[in-house]
Amino acid sequence: MRLGVLDVGSNTVHLLAVDAHPGARPLPAHSHKTELRLAQLLDEAGAIGTEGVDKLVAVIAEAVQAAEDKGCEDVLPFATSAVREATNADAVLARVREETGVDLQVLSGEDEARLTFLAVRRWFGWSAGKLLVLDIGGGSLEVAYGIDEEPDAAVSLPLGAGRLTSAWLPGDPADPADVRALRRHVRAQIARSVGEFTRFGAPDHVVATSKTFKQLARIAGAARSAEGLYVQRDLTRKSLEEWVPRLAVMTAAERAALPGVSEGRAGQLLAGALVAEAAMDLFEVEELEVCPWALREGVILRRLDHMP
Repeated sequence: MRLGVLDVGSNTVHLLAVDAHPGARPLPAHSHKTELRLAQLLDEAGAIGTEGVDKLVAVIAEAVQAAEDKGCEDVLPFATSAVREATNADAVLARVREETGVDLQVLSGEDEARLTFLAVRRWFGWSAGKLLVLDIGGGSLEVAYGIDEEPDAAVSLPLGAGRLTSAWLPGDPADPADVRALRRHVRAQIARSVGEFTRFGAPDHVVATSKTFKQLARIAGAARSAEGLYVQRDLTRKSLEEWVPRLAVMTAAERAALPGVSEGRAGQLLAGALVAEAAMDLFEVEELEVCPWALREGVILRRLDHMP
């Protein structure tokens, strides 16, 4: 069957259509993506403003039409931190449901971490042993660790690249004092959770997902996306530590000129790099591998697992 997964994230609204059946890997058939940046549309009270809700409803309606056009038999719609943490989330969900017919399921941060972990486990298989998985989104950082398909530990921290950029880095280029303050904040937040994971021992394999890590790996020399899903892409802490100070003095336009960095994501790449560097340092990770599967694939795999 052809399934659609509709991901209302903090940066983008992304419909991914896949051909799938239980016991087989889902094969991408169509992708429909719109950059909305919900995390940056919150007002001072933490609510998504009227303009933001109008845009969200319109984009979801477009995605539903795209799913119908591509023959999706079912669509699995979910929302992550931007909607989850909005003070008017219930009203937003009600309006989306009323005007588009889509009943968005709001995932908890821990659910995000667990479903992403499932996707990574299925991609690498049992031979990968104990996995530590890092995922930097627009609104949050998810960390999960385990040896099975369900992680032994999973946390979600409010350290998304979009959220941190709008709250801490208003300048372009960023003010050095703001960069230092954000660096301290990020490391203090991550350090509080490290003990939950280190008590399980060292992982056998460290994996990262998300656009942020893909772009950081690319500017550090990893293969282009055009070379396919099955090319191994790694990121070392050493190369990241060399790139962070370079990113810190660049404007968003200069970052957008780097290989693999999109114009829409360039503004928040520095904040994402600070989170990635802190996570690799505090979890004592020298090198990680980037996984092409993440939360959307985890949602699809969980659905397939429960099909008769």
